[in-house]
Amino acid sequence: MQLKENERIDELQYKNLKIIQNEDGFCFGIDSVLLSDFAKDIKNNSAGVDLGSGTGIISILLSAKTKLEKIIGVEIQEDVAEMANRSVILNNIQDKIEILNLDIKDIIQNKSNNKENINKLIENKLQREKFDFVVTNPPYKKLDTGKVNANENKYISRHELTANLEDFLNVSKYLLKDKGAFYMVHRPDRLVDIIELMRKYKIEPKKIRFVYSSIEKEPSLILIKGIKNANPFLKIDRPLIIYNENGEYTEEIYEIYGE
Repeated sequence: MQLKENERIDELQYKNLKIIQNEDGFCFGIDSVLLSDFAKDIKNNSAGVDLGSGTGIISILLSAKTKLEKIIGVEIQEDVAEMANRSVILNNIQDKIEILNLDIKDIIQNKSNNKENINKLIENKLQREKFDFVVTNPPYKKLDTGKVNANENKYISRHELTANLEDFLNVSKYLLKDKGAFYMVHRPDRLVDIIELMRKYKIEPKKIRFVYSSIEKEPSLILIKGIKNANPFLKIDRPLIIYNENGEYTEEIYEIYGE
């Protein structure tokens, strides 16, 4: 496969999967890998959506870690979506993964600046209450907070420039079937916002796992699962530690990476 300027093919070290990444763009991090493992309890033969799919890493890993039937990645950046689609072709998993270049907010608005082709795409592919699960690794930072990156792709990936946390929850509610599952990775400092918005959109928090870079530090990530229209009952899972005292990955992280 011919690569574009500044692109490379990375081995995912899992079932011979590969991914195309652009060195000047936003490359996937451990948060996406952890989310794909956290969400591997999705039911067999289920269909889902990866909101803000970026490079396609979560969809690609889930296609191998689970027996899902279909997952649709939705990515607003045209060049990133096109690159993710080439990664799908590279792995020959077009039967399981489809990447759509769309603004997630258009899914509910059901119109995109009078672009009929996009509206038809949404109508045919992303119907209301059609999906068994949604996974998302949304931008963590609110606008006007944190360091602003001059690289537009990185800025969109890290900041709520095109869609905020509420948009992701609203769209997830729209797409999920009754009792459908929602999986997200985010930052612990947004936990109150996350739970408040999940309940606003009828996605009941069911499991939370805090992720620590090392045991002596504060958590750096949270993994959260919710169920649409479920009864209240929240389980706090045991902590996930990334590095041990020697600065090496813990045994669980090696297992998640398939090593």
